[in-house]
Amino acid sequence: MIPAEVRERVDKLRALINDYRYHYHVLDESIMSESAADSLKHDLSLLEEKYPELITPDSPTQRVAGQALDKFQKVVHSERMISLADVFSEAEVREWLDRIAKLGAVNPELFVDIKMDGLACALIYENGLLSQAVTRGDGKVGEDVTMNVRTIENVPLRIPQTEHTEVRGEIVIFKKDFARLNQIQRAAGKPEYANPRNLAAGSIRQLDPKIAAARPLKFMGYDMVSPNLATNAEVYDRLSALGFRISKQQKIYKDLAGAMEFIHHLETARQHLPFGTDGAVIKVNDRKVYQALGIVGKTPRAAIAFKYPAEEVTTVIKDIVISIGRTGAATPVAVFDPVQVAGTTVRHASLHNADEIARLDARIGDTVVIYKAGDIIPQINRVLVELRPSQSKAFSYKKALREQYPELEFERPAGEVVYRVKGSNTDQIVKRSIEYYASKQALNIEGLGEKNVDALVDSGLVGSIADLYTLTPAQITELDRFAEISAHKLYDNIMASKRPPLARFITAIGIRHIGSQTAIDLAAHFQDFGKFRDATEEELIEMPGIGKIVAESILGFFADEDNLALLDKLKSYGVEPFYQDASGGKLFGKSFVVTGTLDSMGRDEAAEQIRALGGEFHSSVVKSTTYLVAGHNTGQSKLNKANQYGTKVIDEAEFLKILNRA
Repeated sequence: MIPAEVRERVDKLRALINDYRYHYHVLDESIMSESAADSLKHDLSLLEEKYPELITPDSPTQRVAGQALDKFQKVVHSERMISLADVFSEAEVREWLDRIAKLGAVNPELFVDIKMDGLACALIYENGLLSQAVTRGDGKVGEDVTMNVRTIENVPLRIPQTEHTEVRGEIVIFKKDFARLNQIQRAAGKPEYANPRNLAAGSIRQLDPKIAAARPLKFMGYDMVSPNLATNAEVYDRLSALGFRISKQQKIYKDLAGAMEFIHHLETARQHLPFGTDGAVIKVNDRKVYQALGIVGKTPRAAIAFKYPAEEVTTVIKDIVISIGRTGAATPVAVFDPVQVAGTTVRHASLHNADEIARLDARIGDTVVIYKAGDIIPQINRVLVELRPSQSKAFSYKKALREQYPELEFERPAGEVVYRVKGSNTDQIVKRSIEYYASKQALNIEGLGEKNVDALVDSGLVGSIADLYTLTPAQITELDRFAEISAHKLYDNIMASKRPPLARFITAIGIRHIGSQTAIDLAAHFQDFGKFRDATEEELIEMPGIGKIVAESILGFFADEDNLALLDKLKSYGVEPFYQDASGGKLFGKSFVVTGTLDSMGRDEAAEQIRALGGEFHSSVVKSTTYLVAGHNTGQSKLNKANQYGTKVIDEAEFLKILNRA
């Protein structure tokens, strides 16, 4: 029996805590100190711990991170979460108005608001309780991120509305909170986060809700799917009444002139807004008209996004390298010293094709203006020919292809602007990249040999390396080559590869000129994949054994948009390479060379075992070599060198004893 005074205390505590939360996280007002609010939450927790029957889903104490998830569940949206078409000038806005006028929307009332830079998300309430939170995904199908969203302080767990309600909005991190997080990162000697939008999106897509709970995320509402209301202005009023935080910049205009004046005002004022933005949203205010206008492609006819000019900086092209993408396309990439553009560090930009290089007349040594298209993709706006050095030479695409890829033939198919590897086939390239990724010298994923890879790709289940991590045992079992046991075994092997050693991962992603040994050297030097990915040409060339050709290959790989998208996907699916320092191993300080053939293992495996124990593996005998391992059919030259330097020669049996003793 729960005493009446306890129930009363719990009810009042919840009401006061929720009132504090609403004022603090929604209205930016404080009705008490944070420490006082924490004390109240503690009191409530103690009472609920003593009387667990009183715990309800909407209690402030339930806004906590739960158990980590294995993966996010897919959810089909009740209505598509569509993106907006972008415009960049008043003339394009007028064209949009002319188009919808022809469809019956003549001189519509315009609803204008700032476009927030975050992660789009839908919140679904049943009987007033938050039941589900879903990301935009591809617009039709998103991911269930309810456990993470429940940790966001300004998301109401209960709303005063019992009918089915779906609220859509943006998950953001405010600028001041982002600056504070980076201050903490700097103090801890850790890398700073790139920008608030990426951090917000990455936080919500973490499988461990505790990570999301530790981040200062906020939800900003901008739409309601249900219930349906008469105008977009009414939607904002309803959102505010239900306890959601909304933008305070929205206004209604009867004509375009007023709307454009406000949009330009927002452009000037955006630096003072609490969140990041790259433009403004213009909607037809009447929602019946909005819906009647319908959708074209993936965008609504009744709304557009007016994008502000991207931030621009100047830098110098230090090199132009050619990157070979997964389709065999040869893409030229400009490499320059790192520069900050729109909150992120940019080291290279695609020049797209030979025609674009010719249009820009881009040359090595040129000073160029860099901007970020849509605040995402770095682009070269123009070349400042006034600053061109006198010794500069026009870039020859064909000559660069011959010099950088002497072993390959290229062709430019009729009607295309892109050079491609002659005879390249996308499916074959994908298949071979997956085979290499899973090979013994890379991630050693047992069961991903040629025939099984062919079956996975031909079935449409896998279109890239990243797709391996979306497979389910049931999907694999449906293929002719697999029974239930073998399907589960392959699935387990793939999942086990999510935490690969850094050197193996560098090998696996297939950067041209990067073999196992070079990958090991790179891993030991950088010890972090992010640092390796962001390395400059100078940092790479400083390493022993890394010349200009290898450095250009690395830079070209990380400049390719397909490769970057693949790496982002791998990360989102939980693939996290790690560096294991073996300097404390029992073979530390000892070096080995293998000559001839070993019965028990190949040379790469021998090298791996030696390095795992802290030893060094080399291809040739030098004065410092500790052991020469002599197998069958040994080369006399290495034996002669060993005798010359006094290096101990051992057979395979002794070598295995050393490994086992270690």
